[in-house]
Amino acid sequence: MRKNKLRRLVLVLGDQLDDQSSAFDDFNPETDAVWMAEVSGESTRVWSSKPRIAMFLAAMRHFREHLHRRGYTVHYRQLDDPANRGSLVAELQHAIVEHQPNEIVCVEPGEWSVREELQRAAGKMKREIEFREDRHFLCSRAEFAAHVKGRKQLRMEFFYREMRRKTGVLMNGTEPEGGAWNFDADNRESFGKSGPGDVTSPASFPPDDITREVLALVQTHFPKHPGQLTHFDWPLTPAQAREAFHDFIEHRLPNFGRYQDAMWSADGELMARPYLYHSRLSAAMNLKLLDPREVIAAAEQAYRSGRVPLASAEGFIRQILGWREYVRGIYWHFMPGYLERNALNATEPLPRFYWTGHTDLQCLRESIRQTLDYGYAHHIQRLMVTGLFALLVGVNPRLVHEWYLAVYVDAIEWVELPNTLGMSQHGDGGLMASKPYVASGKYIQRMSNYCTGCRYDPAKATGERACPFTTLYWDFLLRHETFLSKNQRMSMQLRNLARLSPAQRKEIQKHATDWRTRLSAVS
Repeated sequence: MRKNKLRRLVLVLGDQLDDQSSAFDDFNPETDAVWMAEVSGESTRVWSSKPRIAMFLAAMRHFREHLHRRGYTVHYRQLDDPANRGSLVAELQHAIVEHQPNEIVCVEPGEWSVREELQRAAGKMKREIEFREDRHFLCSRAEFAAHVKGRKQLRMEFFYREMRRKTGVLMNGTEPEGGAWNFDADNRESFGKSGPGDVTSPASFPPDDITREVLALVQTHFPKHPGQLTHFDWPLTPAQAREAFHDFIEHRLPNFGRYQDAMWSADGELMARPYLYHSRLSAAMNLKLLDPREVIAAAEQAYRSGRVPLASAEGFIRQILGWREYVRGIYWHFMPGYLERNALNATEPLPRFYWTGHTDLQCLRESIRQTLDYGYAHHIQRLMVTGLFALLVGVNPRLVHEWYLAVYVDAIEWVELPNTLGMSQHGDGGLMASKPYVASGKYIQRMSNYCTGCRYDPAKATGERACPFTTLYWDFLLRHETFLSKNQRMSMQLRNLARLSPAQRKEIQKHATDWRTRLSAVS
């Protein structure tokens, strides 16, 4: 038994479930202890969905049991504990008073405001927190700062090439494997009229006793929060996460690149194949259940052994070694001001149907209901359906950010904010993406079967059957024509805009105004 106060209290947050993290360096089970807390404030900071809340709590409780098996002392506050104070700050301050640690250690949090809150809370108790580097990532914050220094413009492609050279991943000496840095030309096909075919469902992990207890807790404590728990079967331990990624590499990675942007709703059912050829691994990596190095190495080995085409392996690896590392660098380098950026001066409210899926726009209905039912949507559903519509409407990007942070099981602010505010909403004015990702309803028609049977025609910008995506696309170009004229990558779209007659422009703007009025009335 411990006779004296603690030498060290190791704080473990819900997205730091890795016993090999820097927080455990020199951990001594005889003199040190772990602190973890489930608090309602982290579920109401944004109106978190039931799947997202359950993902964090269930994974945390499984990690607690793992630490117990290792013989570690874990001071763990459950959400349903009558003594629960409801916030990380209050719980941490109580833990400091109760355990009187000489040292407090924590891996760098994944959210700026959480870091600030923890630091202030400890400061009020005359303590300092030693924030340690998150070794889960392949590019440190210092390395990213060095990448940024002296550059007039940041682009993920150049960062990605640096990371390839640094790690040697998919390299042939000093040259990229296959003679090119990416193989987008070979990827991003639609399924065509025949659909995705016989896609092998991802490995499933039915709830065990711990998870079932969490699911019941979430239903009881957050009954009015959005989302459903019927389909909850996510990997929640490192062993399950490894099983999930080996399953992906074996069964879906070979076709991942080719169909990574395709969307599909089968037989009128709500996304009978919600995951298609995607990995379903981002949540496990973001909670630190799975080391990205292990995933990257396995994907590369699958290519080198001839089991996976280079285009698929490279496309998947780029999402991890390129985008994932890049958005984290952007987040920490430009916060806290990044959160307030709004380059397009977008001020509209978020349509209410984003929280319910109750809309007659079929692509949005399918994507949002899938999101609420599963806590999941792949990157094109996020970028080119839900994100695109919000961008075209002119929704305040901070409201869009808060929705994405609330509804997806893999959403942690460092990864979600730059992808949403920057990539999706162009709120940072081009820091993340070289142009706004805008398209008409024709893009959705080309990449999915969502338009089949929809009351709106993606080929029409005006008239009774005009697709709102198409109407609002042209209206977006009209509203931001001066801003966009400075961007060479928008030149083709602006040339097409120039072909519209004054009468057509006026009619499009009238229809767009009518749509915004209609959306605002129910927001």
